[in-house]
Amino acid sequence: MRTLLPTPGLDTLLPMDAKPWRERVREEEQLLEQLRILASESATRRAEALRDGVKELGSVAEVARDLGRSWNAVDKALKKQDRKTASGTDAPTTE
Repeated sequence: MRTLLPTPGLDTLLPMDAKPWRERVREEEQLLEQLRILASESATRRAEALRDGVKELGSVAEVARDLGRSWNAVDKALKKQDRKTASGTDAPTTE
């Protein structure tokens, strides 16, 4: 039976160089901003698609029925986009 000999420097794990917390917070804030922009752009495209559905099917209720959603959900999505467009900003009202 062989006995393992100690190997200096390899027997202990050295801690990884962790990023400072301020840098991690900054990176996460940048990621959140990117996600906010992507979500806003997606909501705009979704509202455009819903409007196309209303043109094709004739009403918000028909679009909702076709999608299996409530009339209120479709109407809210369209009105929210209308308010965002009218205000001239894509910024959300809350974080």
